[in-house]
Amino acid sequence: MGGLGREFDGSYAEYALIPSSQVYPINNDMDWINLAAIPEMYYTAYASLFDTLRLTKGETLLIRGGTSSVGLAALQLAKSVGATVITTTRNTNKLEFLKKYGADFVLLDDVSLSEQLFSLFPNGVNKVLELVGTTTLKNSLKLLSEHGILCMTGILGGEWVLENFEPMMDIPSGTYFTQFDSGVNFKEKLLVELFDHIEQHKINVPIAKVFPLNEIDKAHLLMESNKANGKIVVVNSL
Repeated sequence: MGGLGREFDGSYAEYALIPSSQVYPINNDMDWINLAAIPEMYYTAYASLFDTLRLTKGETLLIRGGTSSVGLAALQLAKSVGATVITTTRNTNKLEFLKKYGADFVLLDDVSLSEQLFSLFPNGVNKVLELVGTTTLKNSLKLLSEHGILCMTGILGGEWVLENFEPMMDIPSGTYFTQFDSGVNFKEKLLVELFDHIEQHKINVPIAKVFPLNEIDKAHLLMESNKANGKIVVVNSL
């Protein structure tokens, strides 16, 4: 967040010298392990949903890439305000997991996705949180209802550049396309709001496993296995 681990070192250090502009007081009694599980993913999801997409109660939200950590956070946050959430996965083994996690509808992200969605919502959805990225973006734009908004927040598909994108053709008339990036769009006010929201709505941040710093290699192996189904937290000592 704000470039830590990218523009400057420190994300895996026992101690880090952080710019004062990136130190934010949080008035919360949560323990350090639970505190650590919230940024960056919950902040990214919160800002995407409520600052960029302006999601409100009663709206329909499609989360494209629902089993990602941001996707799961967005699912919890969207349900907490009374939105109807449709989420997607490419893995048939994750369908029931997402239903148990609280999704109203879970769709298999394959060539039939549009047909699946329009059978449920013939006019499309109000909001789309695009986490897969450029590989599904054009299709996701077509799933919006009139005056719907798509926010591109993730690039899970791996391709940063979208070839042959024609705004006049690929963005349906009367819909809106925007993006969110926590690295350059970080707002202290939203971070404080996020912690208040989690506390107010009693959102349980799922923690898959806690590792000591000297086992960070094991933490990476668990992350890369795509089997965590929750946040992986690394602490200086246990």
